[in-house]
Amino acid sequence: MLHVDEINELYLRSKVMPTEPDHIRFSLIVTLAIAVGAALLGQEKIEPGARFWLRMAIIGLALYQHLLAVRSGLVTFYVLGGFALLWLILYRKQYKRATGLAAALVLLPLFSYICFPTFRNKSANTREDVGRVDHTASANNYSLVGRVYSYKVALKVVEENPWFGVGKADMEQELAQHYKREFPNIQPEAYILPHNQFLFTTVALGCVGVVLFIIGFYYPGITSGTRYAPLLLTQYIIVTISFLVEYTIETQIGIAFSLFFLLLALEGAKGENSEYEGGLWRPC
Repeated sequence: MLHVDEINELYLRSKVMPTEPDHIRFSLIVTLAIAVGAALLGQEKIEPGARFWLRMAIIGLALYQHLLAVRSGLVTFYVLGGFALLWLILYRKQYKRATGLAAALVLLPLFSYICFPTFRNKSANTREDVGRVDHTASANNYSLVGRVYSYKVALKVVEENPWFGVGKADMEQELAQHYKREFPNIQPEAYILPHNQFLFTTVALGCVGVVLFIIGFYYPGITSGTRYAPLLLTQYIIVTISFLVEYTIETQIGIAFSLFFLLLALEGAKGENSEYEGGLWRPC
């Protein structure tokens, strides 16, 4: 609040307001908080007074997500909104609620673009960023361009080491060699690891390693039963989307966020337990 102009200007330079522990994982936590609030609203035991404050909290968090304007958080927010819309229409047949949700998903970005300079500046920066993908040197200053070239370099490493990768300890060195050889216009300080968990794992551990990783990560959710706790699928969706644009679980907060809520939901998805029957983490 004391540095509004400075914060708004950051968004034009592929940066965001200072956020702890980091803005990407934090935005995912905000998305999960919104999903938890929405799931709580579906619980019949919530008192009317509590419902009002719960709705206010959800609205406040949704607006804050747009004020923060982190792409990962916004993408997960709207993807979950789309799934919720389909669930209301196809499964619950609640067309009135579906219409209200659809209207909110349309009006929120419009309202945010008009009222939040951070959201507006991030939108402008994203358009400019995407328009510079063909200019290799832009990877030195633009985050999306840098990610695109990190994928290209990573794929070159995978081509040379397809089965068992190069090992995590040698990743940076191997990637740096390919950066220097393939894209000399990119400065060494702009070299980054591939911002994709699946590709990151393939570079480090090869195709064998990424297959084992996928089986190990998704097998518990797939085999937990046909009726999922409300937030189990939600957390898998959030984390999977994050995997596509980040090496999410290569940081302490990333792996803690990913696994804690997945394990909590998987615990709730176990056999009948009267103590938690009908609760948020139980199948529904």
